[in-house]
Amino acid sequence: LCCCEYVDRRGERNHLAACCCDCEDLDDGCERWLTCKSLAPGTLERIAATVADRVRVPWFAGAVKINVSLVPPLVLLPVFLHVAALHFLLGLVILTSLPVLVLWYYYLTHRRKERTLFFLSLGLFSLGYMYYVFLQEVVPRGHVGYSQVVVLTCGLILMLAALSRAKKDPGYLPIPASNVKSSHQGLPNKGVRGSSNGLHGVTMSGAASSRAVNGEAKGYSRMSAEEPEGVKKDWCAKCQLVRPARAGHCRLCGRCVRRLDHHCVWINSCVGEQNHQAFILALSFFMLTSVYGITLTLHTVCRGRTPFVALFYCPGAYSDYSSALSFTCVWYCAIVTAGMGYILLIQLLNISYNVTEREARLALRDNTGRRLLGGLVIDTGQYNRGFLCNWGHFLSLGSSPPQRSAEDIV
Repeated sequence: LCCCEYVDRRGERNHLAACCCDCEDLDDGCERWLTCKSLAPGTLERIAATVADRVRVPWFAGAVKINVSLVPPLVLLPVFLHVAALHFLLGLVILTSLPVLVLWYYYLTHRRKERTLFFLSLGLFSLGYMYYVFLQEVVPRGHVGYSQVVVLTCGLILMLAALSRAKKDPGYLPIPASNVKSSHQGLPNKGVRGSSNGLHGVTMSGAASSRAVNGEAKGYSRMSAEEPEGVKKDWCAKCQLVRPARAGHCRLCGRCVRRLDHHCVWINSCVGEQNHQAFILALSFFMLTSVYGITLTLHTVCRGRTPFVALFYCPGAYSDYSSALSFTCVWYCAIVTAGMGYILLIQLLNISYNVTEREARLALRDNTGRRLLGGLVIDTGQYNRGFLCNWGHFLSLGSSPPQRSAEDIV
């Protein structure tokens, strides 16, 4: 393949120059739209899949596909912030609508059980763009010293390092080798089903296996009558293994995770036993760095006022475009920081009561937990051993090698 060629999703050789050609679904959709006819079921999904497959950039061994979810934050965020800096009312409308749009997209993808890089792209690009605006618009005013810039930069680097660690293995349970072997023998054409993060799930095989309905295996085909009753409650029919205590199955990743807390869309990964500490560390560094950057910017744009007062009353903020852009970015950072601060608060409270987000949701569903602190935390009482013991348990996560699962023993 040359740098502008690629193999499309139908397995055919294609070229970037033909990105707008040969799209029968799009032609049919436009024709129906012009004639005021309704679209056939599934037409929009096929058009979206075709467009996503053709968004590529030239590369050495062939055109490389670009994840469409990465593009909107890179394009829309600078545009929205620059438009919001034109007038106070524009800023009010845009900064109010942005969180609403992000929440709407989150619930849309969560309902469809889809993985997306949109939130990770939005978070990383927001950090980079805010840092760029700080260096370009705030530092040249001469009120921020080099030592303060170094401190802010170090905080950003530490946060990215913790985030990189949080993106690694959260504690996936290994798929038993017997399942892999049986899947290859029983279903040679369907074998291993890849998930979006490169990790693999295994299909069930043989006459004893139950059928999969909508991608979810039903029944407990590998459980024999000779196995103890207590094993069944920890059996995962999807991964075909016995889970240890507090482990859970992530529907988005398609894997079981030790001490599963939740699937975080901001890092596009699960938070579990192996990366929970790094996740808390990344949130903490983000909070400290963001608050410090907001304080430095407000001290520069709104001289003579405390940061809290300047955030709500800064008469000279829109006197020039540079100050208006800096002030708009401060408000954007404040909104994001407030949201991340709430997430961090819930996490710290859960750690203090030794409960995970998954356990809290299950307790609410089964009405087996106690609401404490105005409903901010759900105490299941099952693993709560006191504040100090709970934090000692959290700080020791991942320090010892994981124990062998019951599947190995069985």
